[in-house]
Parts: sequence; C-alpha cells; structure tokens
Amino acid sequence: MKVAIIYHSGFGHTKIVAERIAEGARKKLNDVILLDSKMAIQQPKLLLESDTLVFGSPTYFGNVSAEFKLFMESTGGAWANQLWKDKLAAGFTNSSSTNGDKLNTLTSLSIFAAQHGMLWIPLGIMPKYDSAGKQLPEPNGMASYLGLMTLSSNSHEEFFEPEDLHTAELFGQRIAELTRQLKSKSKDYTEKKNLLTTKTI
Repeated sequence: MKVAIIYHSGFGHTKIVAERIAEGARKKLNDVILLDSKMAIQQPKLLLESDTLVFGSPTYFGNVSAEFKLFMESTGGAWANQLWKDKLAAGFTNSSSTNGDKLNTLTSLSIFAAQHGMLWIPLGIMPKYDSAGKQLPEPNGMASYLGLMTLSSNSHEEFFEPEDLHTAELFGQRIAELTRQLKSKSKDYTEKKNLLTTKTI
C-alpha cells in the first residue's frame, strides 16, 4: 500500500507540513512518498500506483497556488478515464493568517478529488477546550474539519503554533491507518469475489 503526498510550497512552510504528515504516516505504513507539484506532473505513474493521494498547497488569495493549480489541470487525462476513482484523498493548506480563506482552498482540493471519483478523508481530530470553553492550541488548534490547516510566518520557516505540526503527524497517522483498513477490506472483497466467480465457472 502506498501513500503519495503532492504539494507546492512557496516559502518552505507547506513542505514542512508535508514532511510531518509523511512522518506520521510512516508510523503505520512503510511506502510513503513526497512529491512536489512539478515532480508529480512528471511522474503520473507514481500517482496511479498509489492507494491514497494527499494534496497540499499554501493559500494564496483565498485559493490554491498557481503552481498547484497547474498540477491539478495536468491530471485531465486521469480525470477523463477516471483512473483515480475510489482512491483515497486528503488535503492540507498553510497561510500566514488565522483565516485567509483557507477553507476555500480545502474546498477546492476536495472538489478536485471528487471530480476524480476519490474518497475524501477529513481531519477527524477534535480540538481541545479548557473548562472555561477557551480553545487550546493542540491538537487541531485551527478547529478545521475538512482537512488540515496550519499557520506560519510570512517569510521564514517558523510556525506561530508549533502544535500545528503535531496535528500534521496525527493526520498522517490517520490517513495511513484508513488506507490500511479500507484497502485491506477492498482487497479481501476482490479476492472473495474472484474465488466465488471461479467456483461458479
């Protein structure tokens, strides 16, 4: 089973998040690969071989970066033939502001996955609150549910909430675990179906 993490990083922040997601995923699966968006365009076979594709982009002007959009549009052939149908998908984004319309970026990524017929994995991590109802920074300090949101400085490889990177690791573990569970069941179902078909013949 293979997980591929495809990302674009303008200042290095999104790359760091991608690496931490991979670090978490490797606690559950051995075959986890990182591809920047240019590499992904050049190596479509690696994406076809993967069971799960994780998409990551910084949020620029309320959406994915131009470089990541270029990758998205390069997958027209895979979309037309539904080559990624029933693969698992997940997404993450980073920006230098708490909001910055990051949700719109995650929505764009999830719609991209949906058009490919993929199955979306939400973050699945509840934020924490203290007894007074004040939200705590770890985990999921951004209180995002559709995918992972992280917050960083604008020009340096610094995260205002380092706990975001811990959440990235937890997300990676969740992605890998679901990949194992769902793909194992799918494999078992296919083998049973083939066995029944053989006996019927």
